[in-house]
Amino acid sequence: MPVSGRRADVTPSASAPPEATVLHALAGGVSRITLNRPEAMNAVTWAQRERIIDLLAEASADPAVRAVVLTATGRGFCAGADLRATPAPARERAPGDVARTIRLGAQRLIAAVLDCEKPVIAAVNGTAAGIGAHLAFACDLVLAADTATFVEVFVQRGLVPDGGGAYLLPRLVGPQRAKELMFFGDALPAADAERMGLVNRTVPAGELAALTEEWADRLAQGPTRAVALAKQLVNASLDGDRATAFAAEAAAQEINMTTRDADEGVASFVERRPAAYRGR
Repeated sequence: MPVSGRRADVTPSASAPPEATVLHALAGGVSRITLNRPEAMNAVTWAQRERIIDLLAEASADPAVRAVVLTATGRGFCAGADLRATPAPARERAPGDVARTIRLGAQRLIAAVLDCEKPVIAAVNGTAAGIGAHLAFACDLVLAADTATFVEVFVQRGLVPDGGGAYLLPRLVGPQRAKELMFFGDALPAADAERMGLVNRTVPAGELAALTEEWADRLAQGPTRAVALAKQLVNASLDGDRATAFAAEAAAQEINMTTRDADEGVASFVERRPAAYRGR
């Protein structure tokens, strides 16, 4: 799993096919999605974005996928959107074009992570800036190398944060911290991001791959549908009231109790043996 910062054997350009710039492998129930344009610090192109969205949708639908890992090659996790690789507009910009571009682009990418029915781990090997930072923050679990940094770079370009930043950050660190990050755009070291609650664990760069593998394997051995429903409940709880959250919790329990894994969990407890979950 290429989370150690090593460069790929071949460095693809922005014009390379998306299969070369977003690598994918499925093994042991874990779908591994790897950004692979290290020479550009993995700034994400239109084609890469669409491939990531498609791979996350496939992970949701495939019973063989039990967890997802999102990482990158080289020194950067994702340096933001690659504006130089954005397709040229076919006409002069009209009112509504920018909003539509954001809605169908950066926001779709973040929504694909949030809505993925499998748990998604971000293994942040280096700089995560702009939409790259939001891509990490949208993941369910965030592991980071101690050399990684997170940057709300938008203000440095005179831009408003996009890709769901103003939705994600206040929910993760509160409004004051979110404003500090967005107003100044300072680089946030991984250790500080962990203290703020943006990162689950920070480890030496050489240990990132092993920890990511360990967490992904644990998720891949777990009750996949129960985890998916728990993810859905937590994400929805941030936007609703208590009555809505309690109703959603009861509905999720109803759904989960129809799964084989729920039966196995109860049976293994009664029989005093380890559970063998199948993700169904």
